[in-house]
Amino acid sequence: MSTATSAAGSPAAGADGSGDPQIERLLDLARTYLGMEVAWLSRFSGGQQVITAATGLTTGMNVTVGEGTELAGSFCARVVAGTLPALITDARRHPVTRELDVTRELNIGSYVGAPWRDADGNVAGMLCCLSRSADPDLDIPAARYMSMLADLIGDHLGSAATLATRETRQAEAVVRDILRTSAVRTVVQPVVRLADGATVAFEALSRFEPATFATPDRAFAAAAVCGLSIDLELLALEHALRLRDALPAEMWLGINLSPEAVSTSAARDLLLPHAGRRIGVELTEHTPVGDYDELNAHLAPLRAAGIQVVVDDAGAGFASLNHILQLRPDTIKLDISLVRGVHQDPVRRALARSLVGFAGEIGAALLAEGVETPAERDALQEIGVPFGQGYLWGRPQAPSGSRPGAAGVSPSPHR
Repeated sequence: MSTATSAAGSPAAGADGSGDPQIERLLDLARTYLGMEVAWLSRFSGGQQVITAATGLTTGMNVTVGEGTELAGSFCARVVAGTLPALITDARRHPVTRELDVTRELNIGSYVGAPWRDADGNVAGMLCCLSRSADPDLDIPAARYMSMLADLIGDHLGSAATLATRETRQAEAVVRDILRTSAVRTVVQPVVRLADGATVAFEALSRFEPATFATPDRAFAAAAVCGLSIDLELLALEHALRLRDALPAEMWLGINLSPEAVSTSAARDLLLPHAGRRIGVELTEHTPVGDYDELNAHLAPLRAAGIQVVVDDAGAGFASLNHILQLRPDTIKLDISLVRGVHQDPVRRALARSLVGFAGEIGAALLAEGVETPAERDALQEIGVPFGQGYLWGRPQAPSGSRPGAAGVSPSPHR
């Protein structure tokens, strides 16, 4: 039996009981108390019965977690309908179950089942115990015991599902309020030329009320959960583009967009009026890109209008390098994991130097992000990285005056 696992390595409990240690304890309790070989929890969905958790001799009885079977052919559907008792002591002799395919497929000799209900009181699935052999000792108290455990499971899952639904609804209400009131601020962080420290660009970053979302990633994650991520990105894009008029014409403005958002007509409608005005779109990657040909087709009209493509996290792993190979960006951002301590680590310097050559070969600029110390800056300049961004030159902050960063406006890192 396999259970879902979270990124941290611990079981990730689902609203259907998958990976939930409390559900597994209750299944073990049912199986042990009744002396049965297998206990499972199932969910009914679309005419299927899907086993979401199971304990015991699952292989011996052909029980597979995550696998769906036709509900109409099951014991469980008949128990719920009242055409089959909740307790079968000898399935091979019972006039109904002996004729069912599932009796042979799962090698069922004895069975006890009880429905569990969701938070609205509807039958959501079954708690079942079964063995390969007949069991004449199964009795009415056993069925009552199973019913009690099914109620506990329903309460547990109902509470978890209700809490998750409530949290999603709350997040949606907050995000919708942000969209309604346009409650997003744009801050900027400078990008400098390492040779002389001149500011050549600004990256626009979104901020929200700290009491609502302490960090922007939480805001966008909440928006994604309730299906509003693109709406929030477009609002942030609209605010960021307002800075274009406040910047010197020669200076670049970098703006973050996900591949999903940049592929929308709404994003293009916002970006294309700024054709030729030194805009760079930095593609953030919350989910893997499924179709690079399609993404490149959406980027083509933007590129034709002089809007350039920036890809970050270079050197962080295969996914980032594949991103670069597929998109052929105008600017590559060197990942902070290579920048941090680069002056002390010959391996980091060697990899950064190789990316300098790679960027030069494809005609892209290379920008190191996360630079915090003069020693890191000097090492990066020595190996040929032309541009940098990080706390060494400034933290993200609100633009000051009508023309932020007016000093040092020569060549862009996006060229």
